[in-house]
Amino acid sequence: MAHPRRFGDDDPLLRRVRQVCLALPEAREKISHGLPNFYTVKVFAQFGAVVKGHHDADDYAQSLVVLPDENDRRSLLQDPRFFVPAYHGAYGWIGLNLRVGQPDWTEVAELVDMSYRNTAPKRLVALLDQGRAPPLSPESM
Repeated sequence: MAHPRRFGDDDPLLRRVRQVCLALPEAREKISHGLPNFYTVKVFAQFGAVVKGHHDADDYAQSLVVLPDENDRRSLLQDPRFFVPAYHGAYGWIGLNLRVGQPDWTEVAELVDMSYRNTAPKRLVALLDQGRAPPLSPESM
């Protein structure tokens, strides 16, 4: 049984997350379990999440799920904007609730970059380090 879509393509937060994620080398988008997922060989970011025990709530429908470095994970979870998402959280992933305050798009880009580096093949990380990804201009965000 297919999962229902849990997002709208006209969502301005999703549009910004797409810009950040799809600017990375060979990044693509696919819908999995009703949510936009950004990947190369493996998923490096997801838009939208749920937390354990609240699968029907939309509290985290506008969130970004990423895989940070372990040391960063611990400190980020001290910030109330961050949460442990269902399913992914057990594997080190965290969510950033984009509905809390104004999103800091520099922070979002840094989190996506970290997650990309933790999941992408070395060849793609090398391309990123060589600056072969199209740069994000402030006006495109």
